Amino acid sequence: MNVFWFLPTHGDGHFLGTSQGARPVTLNYLKQIAQAADGLGYYGVLIPTGRSCEDSWVIASALAPLTERLRYLVAIRPGIISPTVSARMAATLDRLSGGRLLINVVTGGDPDENRGDGIHLSHAERYEVTDEFLQIWRRVLQGESVDFHGKHFQVENAKALYPPVQKPYPPLYFGGSSDAAHDLAAEQLDVYLTWGEPPAAVAEKIADVRARAARHGRTVKFGIRLHVIVRETAAEAWQAADRLIEHISDETIAAAQKSFARFDSEGQRRMAALHDGRRDNLEIAPNLWAGVGLVRGGAGTALVGDPQQVAARIMEYADLGIDSFIFSGYPHLEEAYRFAELVFPLLPEPYASLAGRGVTNLTGPFGEMIANDVLPQKQAATTEHSRSPA
Repeated sequence: MNVFWFLPTHGDGHFLGTSQGARPVTLNYLKQIAQAADGLGYYGVLIPTGRSCEDSWVIASALAPLTERLRYLVAIRPGIISPTVSARMAATLDRLSGGRLLINVVTGGDPDENRGDGIHLSHAERYEVTDEFLQIWRRVLQGESVDFHGKHFQVENAKALYPPVQKPYPPLYFGGSSDAAHDLAAEQLDVYLTWGEPPAAVAEKIADVRARAARHGRTVKFGIRLHVIVRETAAEAWQAADRLIEHISDETIAAAQKSFARFDSEGQRRMAALHDGRRDNLEIAPNLWAGVGLVRGGAGTALVGDPQQVAARIMEYADLGIDSFIFSGYPHLEEAYRFAELVFPLLPEPYASLAGRGVTNLTGPFGEMIANDVLPQKQAATTEHSRSPA
């Protein structure tokens, strides 16, 4: 199991849909989050992409030297950049970070943003572009001199003289819910990512991608992208979920949903269908809450509950075949600690042994010294966590 955290390069704060309780996204703040994730033992961090975010490659390049083990899941956008140039960028960052680069292949879902970036392609054409892009990208990073003459790309003697650390190349992650996306994942990607849908829907996706990959003689790993709201009791967690969206007006929800409706992303359509723009029935499966998606594009669901409940839901997804979990929470700095401290002890190794890592000196007492010389004692964890029937 690989557990990731998230770098909020599009903004962070205590509430959604409002500037109240917001905090600026500065390099120092992102550094705090990255170093916290590194010290706590998270496998890596996802950096989002798009015009609403700071550039993911610049951010990863700035933060990689400030961390030791943390991996960076950074987006490439086929159609916006040359596959050969992109391959050389990936090799450089992988080398400079000591093999800590992971690649998130993003085909794009907002037609308005795509047109602003000079992409005037249909949904199907964008997947054709991505398919050709990755054929070139993968071969170049394996040391080939590539001649390729496709519908969208024509390159001659394309090469990267400096190879990446990871072989054959930094792992390729990818998400998409359409048939074209599943075909692409089956043929060329290493890890297929889904947003946080109910387990039955996720199981269907996994089975479909796995079967398509098998027809190509390949195997694909699977990951899931979720927010998380965990507290010591379930009641506190659900109260925190309600507070997260308490400043969102109906007008703001309507405006957000109108914007999402222009997307030609099947994944975004499926996210919106989970709540239909309504806030009266947001628990769409046990401990799975769709409130984030009322105003946030992309991943719109959160695991909500006490540590035992959240860990149980994680293991349900793991039993389906998920082994990469990409979490986030508001604000991201505090919630990185909260999730690690409350949930890591309940997860498989290595996370169970990482509990408390980075909080105090590993060779000293855990917690504040009592009366100058009395060591704090470890207390047995309470298991009386339940959500009221209401």
